[in-house]
Amino acid sequence: MDYSYIKIEIKNKICYLTINRPDNLNSLNIKLIDELSLALKNINIDKSIRCLIITGAGDKAFVAGADIKEFMNFDQKEGEQLARSGQEKVFDLLENLSKPVIAAINGFALGGGLELAMACHIRISSVTAKVGLPEVSLGVIPGYGGTQRLTKLVGPGKAYEIILTADMITANEAKEIGLINHVCSAEELMNKATTIASRIIKNSPCAIEKTIKAVNKGLYNTQKGYEEEKKLFGSCFKSDDFNEGVRAFVEKRKPNF
Repeated sequence: MDYSYIKIEIKNKICYLTINRPDNLNSLNIKLIDELSLALKNINIDKSIRCLIITGAGDKAFVAGADIKEFMNFDQKEGEQLARSGQEKVFDLLENLSKPVIAAINGFALGGGLELAMACHIRISSVTAKVGLPEVSLGVIPGYGGTQRLTKLVGPGKAYEIILTADMITANEAKEIGLINHVCSAEELMNKATTIASRIIKNSPCAIEKTIKAVNKGLYNTQKGYEEEKKLFGSCFKSDDFNEGVRAFVEKRKPNF
């Protein structure tokens, strides 16, 4: 399918999704949100894809926030609907995708851009990138899940500091507080993301999907998370992947998932 603002390439079971509005620092507008929603749904049902890597076009920005001009005249009702629609169409969908998602942060990840990266399961950044949630400097708060996901990733104290100061922090600072998994040079960014994705896709897609469900359940309710883990663990025993995995182990060979 042809998209106006995103590019998709599939290689060796890995899907590379590039947000392609470099002249606008890849900022999120309503059309881009709709395109991302459709692309994610298609990726989720495509059995040939085992992992997704998201990055931004150019060398300046991953996603430098939302397109402010689109909502600067919104009223309260329109503002709430903007947040609700965006979260449901993209950010919640991304977090709960059945396949692992890696954010390859190649430049500024601000506002909605950082929120997009935080909805991914793993984050890798170039050393020159900077991240932040500057919304309070505009008189609003993060509206695409930023107040919740940042707090879960770095704890309330650091989340308060980042949101309330509206400051940008470096990739290395973000790694120190657990916001980013790995930092590397800009030249190595996509290779690093691909290396991790390649390691992931060697494993059981069934077990990976269930792991994502169990982790996400516990993020929002610890006790329910433990219960969900038990149920999903049990359900693995009826899967073809489990049969192949244990047979391969006993037969001392690599599994063929």
